[in-house]
Amino acid sequence: MSLKDKLNRMKSHLSIEAAKPTPRFEPDIPYREQWQALQAKPFVFEDDYVMVREVRYPLEQRHGRYTFDQLYEVVEAWGETAINHPLSAAGSSAEDLLFFDTETTGLHGGVGNTIFLLGYSCVADGQVIVRQHFLASPNAEVSLYHSFLTDVKDLTHLVTFNGKAFDWPQVKTRHTLLRELVPDLPAFGHYDLLHGARRLWKHELESCRLSIIEQEKLYVHRHNDVPGYMAPLLYFDYLDSRDPASIAGVLQHNEIDVLSLITLYIHISTLLLDHERQASSHAERFAIARWYEAVGQEQQALSAYREIADSNHELKGKAMVALGLQYKKQKNWREALRIWSAFMEEFTHVPEEVYIETAKICEHQLKDFEKALYYTQKAYDDWKKRSQLLRHKARAEQSAYVKRIERLQARIEK
Repeated sequence: MSLKDKLNRMKSHLSIEAAKPTPRFEPDIPYREQWQALQAKPFVFEDDYVMVREVRYPLEQRHGRYTFDQLYEVVEAWGETAINHPLSAAGSSAEDLLFFDTETTGLHGGVGNTIFLLGYSCVADGQVIVRQHFLASPNAEVSLYHSFLTDVKDLTHLVTFNGKAFDWPQVKTRHTLLRELVPDLPAFGHYDLLHGARRLWKHELESCRLSIIEQEKLYVHRHNDVPGYMAPLLYFDYLDSRDPASIAGVLQHNEIDVLSLITLYIHISTLLLDHERQASSHAERFAIARWYEAVGQEQQALSAYREIADSNHELKGKAMVALGLQYKKQKNWREALRIWSAFMEEFTHVPEEVYIETAKICEHQLKDFEKALYYTQKAYDDWKKRSQLLRHKARAEQSAYVKRIERLQARIEK
């Protein structure tokens, strides 16, 4: 046979071999039946796999004090209000939100900390879907992020609890190590509910841990729950045995976490949007007022402060002081003066700030220099009493008081 014939024959053989499809990698999954009982299936990518667990709930399902379909109500309410707030979902739909939480091999950040569970809940197909992407083997991180990022690519906003400080930075760190092999991270918007919880309840609750908020505010009660700090140890137990029974409690813990994020977002949004008609405490209303003030929503802050100032609650005095400051910002001098005058009549202890701000209005707006002098002297007297308790007097503060008093006295004498 000539060399040409041999080459043609070999070429024909190579073409046949190339035409054969590459067999799909079929992973050997230990305890496959146990995984199926947990409602988990493998996601195969190249020659690795991760387990993806999925659980679905009807929208009418109650989780704590709310049903899941009330998420639609609060998202719609945000869209109908002109309030500009960090938790506002205006312009989004309930289906855009990704309620997200992770479980990791350590409780602190860093490159050495591996995420072994990416869990989330979302609304889709008229249901609430909980999906958990589990790292079945430490060398399958590429499969883990392919699975997760492909799954969430159409969602737009993360909703987390401490996710800005921990969960999402950890995802970014691990993604950086794999970025050449996995899809890009979406440019999510982010609502971190821990910040809102601290604003509302840091002076009321013993702790702003999610488990405490669940009990005290959301009426979610866990039974036989695996504590979060046990998750890394249980994952290492799983790696030794490959038995999913080792990790089942962690999966259940994470599932409740991501469902509670829906309930918590509904609750905080409801308080912010409807605080005057909700069965919220005066402490919550005061915190809401301060939060609105901090984000520049003065009318909402003023309304909430006024509600407490008209009550007999122990926060009434603080609300009156804050209300006067809101009127002053709006240049409603007479209302500010009226509320602060009422405060001085009702309360024995008057903060220096109230005297000073009242004096400024009397001097600069009403041109009533005698009253301005009176309030300045009251503030100075209180300052001297307070400074006597300190070892070192603030000379700059004293100089400011003396200068103001001398200026007012000179104006009166003209």
